[in-house]
Amino acid sequence: MLKEPLRVIEGPYFQDLLAQPNALDATLAWLGGRGRWGAVSAFLSARRWKRIVLTGMGSSFHSLHPLNLTLIDAGFTPILMETSELIHHGRALFDDQTLIVAVSQSGRSAETLRLLEVNKVAPLLAVTNTQDSPLAASSHYALLSQAGIEATVSCKTYVSGLLALQWLGSIVAGRSESETMRVLGRAAGLVDQYLKNWREHSEAIAEKLIGMRHLFLAGRGDSLAAVGTGALIIKESAHCHAEGMSSAAFRHGPMEMLQKHMRTAVFSGGGPTKELNRHLIRDLTEKGGLCDEIGDESTYAPFRLPSVDAQLRPLVEILPIQMMTLALAALSGREAGRFEHATKITATE
Repeated sequence: MLKEPLRVIEGPYFQDLLAQPNALDATLAWLGGRGRWGAVSAFLSARRWKRIVLTGMGSSFHSLHPLNLTLIDAGFTPILMETSELIHHGRALFDDQTLIVAVSQSGRSAETLRLLEVNKVAPLLAVTNTQDSPLAASSHYALLSQAGIEATVSCKTYVSGLLALQWLGSIVAGRSESETMRVLGRAAGLVDQYLKNWREHSEAIAEKLIGMRHLFLAGRGDSLAAVGTGALIIKESAHCHAEGMSSAAFRHGPMEMLQKHMRTAVFSGGGPTKELNRHLIRDLTEKGGLCDEIGDESTYAPFRLPSVDAQLRPLVEILPIQMMTLALAALSGREAGRFEHATKITATE
């Protein structure tokens, strides 16, 4: 139990967390601009793509997991590859039959600039938060999230970029514009509803995290976006060790690490692997491991998500992990999201 109320330092990262609903609303309004749906649809159908390469770094890379699965379901052959690998080991993919979907919040990270330098042929569709960036200027078409300036750790740029990717996925999947806007239009309200209880959520989560040295996040399918991004922002925001992986990968090694200073959060997700995720939770609990479920059937309020359309699930799954970053930083007396060694834009490969 906490000896006293949790003291969360309400710095720039904290303010960016609370600004997420506005970023989502603004991004959806931009995506709904006159003729934008038709223009992107025409661009995607302009030629018969041999392959589609999905690329980014950090949370931008992780945000591509849902689109990757949507493309597979739609009959495409996507290749999901970090930009740092693509620019050195994937250059054979750069031809006029390849569409590159590149995600970068700044549009000017070191890897992104190198991609623009080495790719001379493959058409480029960009998703970025920076209209005047080299990525936006060099792309054949740019989807611009509207998160505004972000101080440090990716949060409002992550959810707004993910919203743009889900919108793009709807075009790929052949959904209608009106239905897509109706579904995605719920995102800001759902995020706002959860964040209104940020104090209660972070304080409750802090009680679970006292004394923890190892944190694992696990999930499958679309949830890999939150798994990867969640582990990344825990390290960035709170300087705590965290690993993200698929629920299946967790059984191939990390299961042996079960100990009193280790806690695992499993995203139950949806679809054909939901029961497999819940089976992992049961197995960990039976073995004496500290394990929580994040999903719409979780019995723990801070980890219980609204039951939503599959397109919206990735957008709300990151919220409990954001609360975890506040809790962990406060437990160690830190301001969540204050960089000491890193920078907002990575300038070196």
